[in-house]
Amino acid sequence: MKLKVIIEQGEDAGFVAHVPALKGCWSQGVSRQEALDNVREAVEAWLETTEPS
Repeated sequence: MKLKVIIEQGEDAGFVAHVPALKGCWSQGVSRQEALDNVREAVEAWLETTEPS
């Protein structure tokens, strides 16, 4: 599955990442790569919690 990820510089430090297609799917990291890795984990958790029973 391919999803668009937006990574922006945080207000104070680090980076914030979110997936517009998945409401509320956000994460952050000290570096761009860490933010990307963390948002990948957030996507997995988001998909697991929204799967039909």
